[in-house]
Amino acid sequence: MGKRDYYEILGLQRDASKDEIKKAYRKMAIKYHPDKNPGDKKSEDHFKEAAEAYEVLSDDNKRARYDQFGHAGMNGGGGGGFSGRGMTVEDIFSQFGDIFGGHFGGFGGFGGGRSSQRVNKGSDLRVKVKLNLSEVANGVEKKIKVNKYVSCNTCHGTGAAGGSSYSTCTSCRGSGYVTRIANTMLGQMQTTSPCPTCSGEGKIITNKCTSCSGEGVVRDDEVISIKIPAGVAEGMQMSVSGRGNAARRGGVNGDLLVMIEEEKNPDLIRDGNDLIYNLYLSFPEATLGAPIEIPTVDGKVKIKIDPGTQPGKVLRLKGKGIPDVNGYGKGDLLVTINVWVPRTLTKEEKATIEKFAKSENFEPNPESGERNFFEKMRGFFE
Repeated sequence: MGKRDYYEILGLQRDASKDEIKKAYRKMAIKYHPDKNPGDKKSEDHFKEAAEAYEVLSDDNKRARYDQFGHAGMNGGGGGGFSGRGMTVEDIFSQFGDIFGGHFGGFGGFGGGRSSQRVNKGSDLRVKVKLNLSEVANGVEKKIKVNKYVSCNTCHGTGAAGGSSYSTCTSCRGSGYVTRIANTMLGQMQTTSPCPTCSGEGKIITNKCTSCSGEGVVRDDEVISIKIPAGVAEGMQMSVSGRGNAARRGGVNGDLLVMIEEEKNPDLIRDGNDLIYNLYLSFPEATLGAPIEIPTVDGKVKIKIDPGTQPGKVLRLKGKGIPDVNGYGKGDLLVTINVWVPRTLTKEEKATIEKFAKSENFEPNPESGERNFFEKMRGFFE
């Protein structure tokens, strides 16, 4: 069964504002939070589903891709975009808990005293992948090498040297945040911000890893496999969740954003999900008919040209185009007929053509739009 529409999950119209999206998610998260519905698996699934919808719709780039390409625009292998259903409740809280003021306890008291410490987020990476027409039509799995921040193998991403421990930050007392009160003309104002001493982590490493200088990440090459669905188009951007830069000292990795580029095909022209092929026939082939071999994305096929086929006629080969990226069928291959008129003739050829020109069968029929072709053709022989 396919995923539900993200707007439907949050009960929103497609033109909903960012503030409306935030309020809708907050309402759904409070309604279905597991602490409020202990042991209710269905409520937990709804909670994760709402987090998945919010993750996409709250991001301008991801929302634009979703609006244009649907769920297919979110997929890219390696887990296929964000998957709230595959995360724990703690993961979702860590990534989106800030919209509740740092913890759920501020809304109804349920939350189990979860920490409001800041969670590091790795930055996104952008790469371009070039595809030929066959790869676009059939889908493909690409392996690319990316130089990025990865988790340090020496300290396993903790930033601490082996056997070392952490101490509670004395500036924020382990909360990860500091509160300041300032006197203003409107009275005292209280502000809360990430602790500058521990960068919002609530703890300090007593002995830093020498390989990564306590950051928990190092630069390295990584080979990433990307599954690209059939029907993607030039300029489409896909998201591979969690395959961007690793986060400092654990946390949530960034995403890998894949921009699609299409190589031009020497024979076939793409027009949406349809393909266009310009077929050039000789005058005898158009007049007498002939079997002709034409290219498609899956190899060459033979078609039959009927006798008397006129230039400008379009033959439609159903289902020989590009699949729709959202699974709504396939386009067609449109074969446009062109007739090649020879530029030079021998005396014998010219005499033969002149005899044909006197025949009633070679008189243009204005009703069928043939006059321009024959007048043009006759000009070559005069």
